[in-house]
Formats: sequence, structure tokens, C-alpha cells
Amino acid sequence: MALAADRMKAMRERRRARGLRELRLIVPDARSKQVRRRIAKQVAALDRAYELDAMRWIEAVSEFDAR
Repeated sequence: MALAADRMKAMRERRRARGLRELRLIVPDARSKQVRRRIAKQVAALDRAYELDAMRWIEAVSEFDAR
């Protein structure tokens, strides 16, 4: 059996041949209490009027996608 590195290389080559590219994302761990506290603090600091205005704009713009 091929080494894991060889299998991964072959898989990447097959994906590239199909026009795909590997993308890795590193995101905050939502299970972490520290991260959850930071998110809660940021949400509490949001300006409600500004957020409602932004949501109205998003809803208005999204109607163009429905056509």
C-alpha cells in the first residue's frame, strides 16, 4: 500500500485535474469558553439600530438573487 503522503499527493492531483484547489481554514473553536465569552462580549457591544439597518439592506439586496 502507498504511503499516506503519496495517497494525499495523488488525491490533490486528481482534484486539481478536476479544477479544484485545496483550501484550509482556521477558525475560532466555538466550544471554547474563552471564545464564547469573547463572542458574547462583541455581540453585546453591537449597535442595534445599525444592525437592523444592515439587515434591511441585506434583505433588499437578496431579492435580486431570487429572480
